[in-house]
Amino acid sequence: MNKNTQGPTRRQFAGSLALTVGGLAAGSALQGETPQQSTQQPPPAKPGDTRTALHQEVELAASASRIEGALLDAKQFAAFTGLAATIDPREGGAFSLFGGVIVGRTIEIVSGQRIVQAWRPTHWDPGVYSVVKFESRPSGSGTLVVLDHTGFPAGDYDSLSSGWYEHYWEPLKKFFA
Repeated sequence: MNKNTQGPTRRQFAGSLALTVGGLAAGSALQGETPQQSTQQPPPAKPGDTRTALHQEVELAASASRIEGALLDAKQFAAFTGLAATIDPREGGAFSLFGGVIVGRTIEIVSGQRIVQAWRPTHWDPGVYSVVKFESRPSGSGTLVVLDHTGFPAGDYDSLSSGWYEHYWEPLKKFFA
């Protein structure tokens, strides 16, 4: 038999079938017969609702070692916040701040430069921790503290952002004045 007079080969038939089925499916979708799901999310109620990280910089009239002491010494922490604190001031050490409202562990300490903590308010779901990093940089006669707080649940940005100023930065400014 002449190859040109034979019908399509199995490979050609399979390819043709795939194109036909694909074309039918595409045609159905174009005609609106197949419901399409939107991947677009509705906009959040407030811009802060989806943010899970924050960055703040504050100048304090103290040396990096004094700031480190206030953040890692339970007596000094309680003195500037007015609330009880328990702090093991070593890498891996646990802490409980503001009368037990915030708990976590200190992950890294580079004296005079950086403190990194696994940090969580106790009202978050069990096992949910964020990462808080305090970096100290000399600035004039004091220290610039750079805070990066990452990995917190969506929806908590606004309260955490204002909370850092209300519960840390303003009290520390008074403490070092």
